[in-house]
Amino acid sequence: VGDNGAGKSTLVKTISGVGPADEGEIFVEGQPVTINSPQAATRLGIETVYQDLALCDNLDVISNLFLGHEEVTSFSTLRETDMEKRGLEVLRTLEVKIPSVRSLVASLSGGQRQSIAVAKTILRNAKVVLLDEPTAALGVAQTRQVLNLIKRLREQGLGVVVISHNMADVFDVADRIIVMRLGKRVGTFDIKNTTAERVIASITGAEFGARSVEGASASSVS
Repeated sequence: VGDNGAGKSTLVKTISGVGPADEGEIFVEGQPVTINSPQAATRLGIETVYQDLALCDNLDVISNLFLGHEEVTSFSTLRETDMEKRGLEVLRTLEVKIPSVRSLVASLSGGQRQSIAVAKTILRNAKVVLLDEPTAALGVAQTRQVLNLIKRLREQGLGVVVISHNMADVFDVADRIIVMRLGKRVGTFDIKNTTAERVIASITGAEFGARSVEGASASSVS
């Protein structure tokens, strides 16, 4: 979390390979790695869902789920049945409710579209999912759908990093909260031992030196 310009989205872009880091190191499973492209991040099991979702409105759900990763036969034809089967399995696992996997994405609600974007990451065998403002501009029901989806990702053992301005959403799904200001981490809070007031104070600069959290699990949500 953090105010506009705190560096949240820039950090996500760095981790996901969109932009290079000026300094510092990234470790994956205890090993230092170099992430200089989105493809490198994907190979390491890091997937990102941006605010614009990167979905094609004119394609159906299955086509979007496998876009750029289509399964083909030895004759270079699409394995439509296999793709549909795998897509349905992932959607059921995440309890995503849509009219049909052959529905055009343009016909889906904001919450359903967000769910499809997240399901794409699961199909790519993600270990860590980065979500940039996943509930922005969504209604109450659609927001609840996305928050439940985040909880299901955690239950499956994935690490989930959520950027959000909505403090109620943060306290609903997070295990720990990391506050950024002017490109730096200024506070880390255990969700069980803090309040929204303390976090907001850290965001605005009214509180410094927030207590760090030690030994957070790999599947925690931040």
